[in-house]
Amino acid sequence: MVKDIKTNEFDSLVINSSKPVLVDFWASWCGPCKMLSPAVDAVSEQMSGQADFYKVNVDEEPMLAQQFGIMSIPTLILFKGGEVANQSVGVISEADIKAFVEQAL
Repeated sequence: MVKDIKTNEFDSLVINSSKPVLVDFWASWCGPCKMLSPAVDAVSEQMSGQADFYKVNVDEEPMLAQQFGIMSIPTLILFKGGEVANQSVGVISEADIKAFVEQAL
């Protein structure tokens, strides 16, 4: 399951995670974000235990969006070992999201 994450939780849940972490940067007014969300949810269920999945609302957490240079949403950032391993901007398919996360396993 994809959980919303706040700035004060980011380091403990993402940077310090022993598993790969996919973070979906989104906003409630963003149409493409709404299109991407069900695919991210589906992959999070398929890969439960292998990777963690979080969402960051860029309107509620602007410092995180700024920290990672988010200019367009939706943006997916894959973290491995506390570092950015890969990034994708725009809507991608469920299969592409899964492959995106699998590269960090």
